[in-house]
Amino acid sequence: MNKYFCNKYNKAVTFSYDDGVTQDKRLIELLDKYKLKSTFNINSERLGQEGELIREGVRVSHIKNKPEEIAEIYKNHEIAAHTLTHPFLPDLSDDEIVHQVEQDRLNLEKLSGRSVVGMAYPGGGINFTEHVADVIRSRTNIKYCRTTVSSHSFDMQKDLYVFEPTVYHHKEWDNMFEMGRQFIEMDTDKPQIFYVWGHAYEFDIHNTWDRFEEFCKLISGHSDIFYGTNREVFGL
Repeated sequence: MNKYFCNKYNKAVTFSYDDGVTQDKRLIELLDKYKLKSTFNINSERLGQEGELIREGVRVSHIKNKPEEIAEIYKNHEIAAHTLTHPFLPDLSDDEIVHQVEQDRLNLEKLSGRSVVGMAYPGGGINFTEHVADVIRSRTNIKYCRTTVSSHSFDMQKDLYVFEPTVYHHKEWDNMFEMGRQFIEMDTDKPQIFYVWGHAYEFDIHNTWDRFEEFCKLISGHSDIFYGTNREVFGL
């Protein structure tokens, strides 16, 4: 049987969270507790900004971590780009797309002291086009881009520049748990990835931190699963 992840595993679990908000600190405490790994997608020109959002009628904090904190907060996880200022990329010129993505990548490398190769498209829904993906592929040093479209599949995808996560934790709680149980029980000889994405501030909307910890307990600690950042899972 071939082994795909670190030449040892056929199954991998990874997480991805956007915006670089202060709730990431609490999330990282949970991930570290259960030895889980995530990628955090950050808008470098929004770091340090204060704000709030109203989601589902609930007011939640949307304060960005400070630039000088980035290296320490995310030291056990991957830092990835999310554009400088979170624009809708399909509305931009090619040069503006390159600037938003590549300068964000360079800023984050300087702040973290580590190379940055990944990215999540900013915004919800269909937040990219094939043209946007091609511009990033051909004119930046980004090696993969995550969309916000759930695949509901564990299969490895061929095009890493339009990579679809398995589930969106905030809108798909029951599905996430059910697929988690399926993934744990699965016996496979091909590469399979369970990829969860979201925003850490969403746990504050209905105080679902305990529920997420239950998921961490469920999915962690299995000897036949590789737990890595997006970059590690993709072998980049």
